[in-house]
Parts: sequence; structure tokens; C-alpha cells
Amino acid sequence: MAREEDAFEQTFSFIPLHTKTFTFLQDKDTLARLMKWSMLGRISAQSYSFDHSFSSYNSGKFALVRLFMLLMVSVSVEPVPCTKVSMELFDPIYSCGILRPTGHVVKCFHDVYPDYDELRQMLQDEDSERYYVVGREERGEFLFRLFKHLCLGGELCQYEDSIDPYISTTKHVYKDLISVQKDPETKKISVVSTVIKVCVFDKSGRCYPGTREEEQTFAYLIVDPYKRHVTLFCHFYGVGEFTV
Repeated sequence: MAREEDAFEQTFSFIPLHTKTFTFLQDKDTLARLMKWSMLGRISAQSYSFDHSFSSYNSGKFALVRLFMLLMVSVSVEPVPCTKVSMELFDPIYSCGILRPTGHVVKCFHDVYPDYDELRQMLQDEDSERYYVVGREERGEFLFRLFKHLCLGGELCQYEDSIDPYISTTKHVYKDLISVQKDPETKKISVVSTVIKVCVFDKSGRCYPGTREEEQTFAYLIVDPYKRHVTLFCHFYGVGEFTV
């Protein structure tokens, strides 16, 4: 068993890419939105280079080595579909009653939340008639998941009246995190990144990200197999910073 763990640890070596920056963590308008959504200081991205070829079949081993190399019992690894190169996925939201023609979100009644709206209901309530206005497969896409994370925000989130800030910020963050390439013959653009959602457990139970399950506490590994770069993109649900 020990030899197997040693083999795991020696599979990949990682070097932090301190010079790689993410514009969504530097742009003043985006930071102001993250502050409003109670995510500022709790959402982060850090990139690393690695020294061996990556393929989807060894993503579990890759996640294990990257995140926790000492005394961990198990790692839950979920491959996340990531194929979208445009924002067309969100088109159905604009024509189903969730939004007004101006792009403003329609308010609705909720038993628990006094200031609720149709957008959050579509994102969270499986019994909502509009839950699958964005199809089941599309809801699994990393682009949609990112949009949902930003819409739901942190503990003291101040929700937007219009969908526009959510859409523009989702696009900004997605372009920052995902790598694409253009086919020289067809000129078609496609995503080359592999996205993996990870959760790590030790002898006491869940330990990363966070010790209890929370939809808005998440960690994704985003791998560019050509550059041999991996980005750890994560958020810990709670009260965000109040100043940019």
C-alpha cells in the first residue's frame, strides 16, 4: 500500500505559476460585483505547471496528487463537461418568463426567502416548471455551473435586479479559466480544457473544500493538457470582504 501511495505522489510534480494572473481578480468592476455578492476574498484561482502528459483517464490520480499528498483517505472526483464556446446556452432564460424584456429579473413568492426571484428559483428548485428551461445536459456544463455559483453568491449576497451583471461576469471568469483552440481547416473553435470537481476526505470526514457539504463551497481543477498547466479554482461559502 505504501509503495502504491509513493507511486501516486511521484506521478506529477507541480510548480506554482506566480506570474500568471487572472483579470477577473484584478478588474475593479468585477471585484466590486464579487464584493456585492459576498464572494470577495473567498473566491480564488491559482495556476501550476506539471511535468507529465495529462489524459482524462488519470484525472483521479492527478487530483489526488495535486491537492493532498499526505495521509488522505480518499478523493471524490467528478468530471465536469466543458464544451461551450459561446453564451448561447443562456438564451432560453430570456424568453420563458424569468426575465422582463429589459433583462430585469421577475420577483416571486417564497416561503423562506422574502426577497426571492424567478432566476434563483430556476437555479435551485427542481420542482419549478422552469428548472429545465436550460436542458439537463446544459445544466451540467461548467459554464452553467459557474453562472449558478455567481448568481447564488456568498452568505451576505446582495442579489442583482438584472441578469446582465451575472452574464457578463460569468463570461469574463470563464474566458479567464478555460483554454480553447481553433481547427486550422474548419476554423471551428473548441475547448481543450478538462474540468474536474474535487472533494477530499480524511479519517475525520470531508476536509476540502470545507468540512461540510455546501453547494457554494467548491473546488475545480481546470487542466490545459497542451500547456501542462492546471488551475485550482475554488470558493468557500461565508461572509466576503467589504472593501475592494
